[in-house]
Amino acid sequence: MFQKFLGMVLFILGTYLLGKNLVITTSYIRPVWGDALAVVALVSLMVGVISLLFFYSTVGAVGWVFIGIGVVSMLFAGRLMIRPTTIWYFLFSFASLTAGLKLLTTRGRIRF
Repeated sequence: MFQKFLGMVLFILGTYLLGKNLVITTSYIRPVWGDALAVVALVSLMVGVISLLFFYSTVGAVGWVFIGIGVVSMLFAGRLMIRPTTIWYFLFSFASLTAGLKLLTTRGRIRF
């Protein structure tokens, strides 16, 4: 039980540290010929999060697919900017994210 709690704390910490250096920008979207890729990204992210939170038992895997489509669309639309960061900050945040995920998904310990 303690390993799952520690895994959740590390996963949330890593996600927060990686996510606080991401900036999502928006602009005015024209209604007819507007920025369709940004709309696809936002709608697919919303559908993915809603399906993961409310309908996980029935369509959980589809939610992850929608989130993946949203992230890729956001990258292609050019609306996702990554702030400069040090390699040590990135290493710490990514290591805590993956260690937390490892503790959440397995019963074993983290082997470095």
